[in-house]
Amino acid sequence: MIDSNNWAAVAPELLLLGMTSLIALFDLAVKTPLRGATYRLTLLTLAVVAALHFVQAGSGETVYAFSNMIVVDTMASLLKGFASLAVLVTLVYSRPYAGARDMLRAGDLFTLSLYSLLGMFVMISGHHFLTLYLGLELLTLPGYALVALRRDELRSTEAAMKYFVLGSLASGFLLYGLSLVYGATGSLDLAGVQEAISSGLIDKTVLMLGLVFVVAGLAFKLGAVPFHMWVPDVYHGAPTAVTLMIGGAPKLAAFAIVMRLLVEGMLPLVWHWQQMLIVLAVASLLIGNLAAVAQTNLKRMLAFSTIAQMGFVLLSFASGVVDQDGTNMNAAYSSAMFYMITYVLTTLATFGVILLLARDGFESEEISDLAGLNQRNPLFAGVMTACMFSLAGVPPLVGFMAKFSVLQSLLNAGGGIYIGLTVFAVMMSLIGAFYYLRVVKVMYFDAPVQTAAIEAAADQRIVLALNGALVLGLGLMPGGLMMLCDRAILALWH
Repeated sequence: MIDSNNWAAVAPELLLLGMTSLIALFDLAVKTPLRGATYRLTLLTLAVVAALHFVQAGSGETVYAFSNMIVVDTMASLLKGFASLAVLVTLVYSRPYAGARDMLRAGDLFTLSLYSLLGMFVMISGHHFLTLYLGLELLTLPGYALVALRRDELRSTEAAMKYFVLGSLASGFLLYGLSLVYGATGSLDLAGVQEAISSGLIDKTVLMLGLVFVVAGLAFKLGAVPFHMWVPDVYHGAPTAVTLMIGGAPKLAAFAIVMRLLVEGMLPLVWHWQQMLIVLAVASLLIGNLAAVAQTNLKRMLAFSTIAQMGFVLLSFASGVVDQDGTNMNAAYSSAMFYMITYVLTTLATFGVILLLARDGFESEEISDLAGLNQRNPLFAGVMTACMFSLAGVPPLVGFMAKFSVLQSLLNAGGGIYIGLTVFAVMMSLIGAFYYLRVVKVMYFDAPVQTAAIEAAADQRIVLALNGALVLGLGLMPGGLMMLCDRAILALWH
């Protein structure tokens, strides 16, 4: 553990900030941006930043910087590395879609995406209420602009307004909750908050009220029921490239802020916030899966699917029963981290297929638009099939291992309620399998509406193939990623 007040600990963030500002200034200066150059420079920046974060993760050191407002530990470095790669893959998939819809006109897509990623970095490494909230706002504010990037599209502007209003409300919940926790504990530092709560010499009424507002704010960012209604509207209304930008990498930052606030900051209140998370998880699994069954729009179906998937993540957090050696807690939170990373991986491939199927004037967002896809492009159909089976939890794909690890954590927690939650989660997965398999049926057994072959650039085909291969490969050999997640969570306690 190293205390540091220099800038070395945040070198990748400084590089990202500098390159993002350079790209933004360049696009403003030349009026007609060199789109290819901007695109390549953005991808190079993301690749270098991701590599630097993985090097930091490999060192195994925990560094506190700037008066303990920032922490760079194994979990933070891993999540930031994966978030950088997720944004990189998102931009690779999005370039033809955005180019056909004049979304690359001023370079806003690249610049706003990079600033949003910087917000994720601040969130993930935040060790102080102010830092965490600053990161949250830096993540969400570019998101509002991204949703409204197609200013001439009524549906996008409507979705942006809904996202802005509801997002502001949720930020207010979280900020109010943090202020109450600060009032009760007298500390903004996560370690100080935990120490004050453990002492017992605080106003518990104010503290519990603050906890309720904090959990409500976090539930909105995860898209959990009953704070979920923005998810289908924003997923559907936003340009598909922006939908992936919102539904992919930010989930890793959302996982991190839950870990920082609830686990690192308020672990002595674990029995209280776990009960809240159980209610949110059950409602998310039930409503998410049942609502997804009724959808004919693919993006709305995936939105409700996301709500259900977040229910599994919340179950994993709720299964972290405090034990003497910390074995159960470590397994529960590492399974949540594994689930979130693999969910983002699968989401990237799913929306990647949707983006590459879209053409100028055609969004390819209805389930019926996938009819006969196997006849038109077997690669796209195969990757989409792997993703649907993975989201449904079918072995040997990575989604099965993710769900299995969560269910195993629930059973290891012991007690009748956890056994009941396990049975309920399995039943909800069976309902979920219906709408995932419906997509596969349409691709392979329905007659295609169009017969023209579907083409994509070489770099997009390669990235999509690798993405699909990882969905299968990590299901067959999940041990490496599971070990990384376990080591990252274990480092939090030391």
